[in-house]
Amino acid sequence: MECAGKGRGTRCIGPAKRRCGRCGAVGYCSVSHQISHWSAHKEECARLEQQMKHADALNAFPFTYCQEATVEICEKQVSRCSFLSKRGIHQVGMWMHECKCQPLTNSLEDLRFHNSWDLPRMLCPCRGPVSPISDHLSGWDDYYRWRHIPFHSPVALLLQWPMLIYHAIQITSARISTIGTSKELRVHYVGPEKELLQLPAFGELQALFPGMRMHIELVGPAVPEHRDGETIKVGGYARCSETNCDCKSTSSHESKSLNTAYDSTVILQLRRGCYHDIYRNISEESFPHLVVAPNAGIAAYSSWLPTIELIREMNVPAVFSDYCEEACHLAARCMNTVAGISFSLPIQLNPFRQPMAVEDSALLLPCYSNCFLFGI
Repeated sequence: MECAGKGRGTRCIGPAKRRCGRCGAVGYCSVSHQISHWSAHKEECARLEQQMKHADALNAFPFTYCQEATVEICEKQVSRCSFLSKRGIHQVGMWMHECKCQPLTNSLEDLRFHNSWDLPRMLCPCRGPVSPISDHLSGWDDYYRWRHIPFHSPVALLLQWPMLIYHAIQITSARISTIGTSKELRVHYVGPEKELLQLPAFGELQALFPGMRMHIELVGPAVPEHRDGETIKVGGYARCSETNCDCKSTSSHESKSLNTAYDSTVILQLRRGCYHDIYRNISEESFPHLVVAPNAGIAAYSSWLPTIELIREMNVPAVFSDYCEEACHLAARCMNTVAGISFSLPIQLNPFRQPMAVEDSALLLPCYSNCFLFGI
């Protein structure tokens, strides 16, 4: 991490090895930078201290690689690259951007679809479920047991996206009138980035919502201009790496799973632009039952404010995620101060957060993709 006092007059003299003695969440390169930063840090220090007390809960996952993917990455004993390399998925297919080796912007312009988990069949959900889904999956433990996936499988790293949608629907179901009465569910998914290169993972929504027609509008400036307006009908599950698996026996079905030819239960629509700028055009075709915004960073981007105002006017439930509890707190303060909006869904830990820590985070707090949720 970088020094919290960076840019406050004098240059940093080295790495940020000196932690705040109270919260332990921020680091400094020197005593002088720590002193100069106190005027800004004192307001957040006690809050960060409380958040640091929850670190063990943030790092708690049912996976056999839990220690390696959480504490050891946070302490730089291992890297995301080494974690992926050890499992033979570094710089491969949908795993390409689970580390920083490959520039995301270049790949998004190309936006090629790789319809495989690149894992053996026992480690991934390449076929439909053996048993019907239970009424409610409460976390990764429930999901892996239901799908008969062993706990050493890393597939949760990519399944975080459909599981975010699943959990958002579960926690807002009281406000979604179509649940139980309709066969269609429309979700506006705002601000996608690297998941645009992992779209086959959204095929798991077929297992999570059997018999439901899922229409997902993926809206954001990261959608390449030449793919704007494209419809992708997901007709099957992403395949495993084994040539003799049952998932290959329906190759004619699966081969159409990422084009417009197959009438599927999961339909993905790509839309380029800021949500508030293009919403009117989208809503004429697909008014949402739910808005989902992954890793939103509301306090960091002023472009969110007109979108927040719009969602309030729409009067539909919206669920946002972010990398840490502090980011959610800053979002709450920003939305309340600027727009007078309070959360209807309080800040809460996402049981389906990605189970691998973010490297080089701005805070010493453990940070995970889709870690905390809140909603309006």
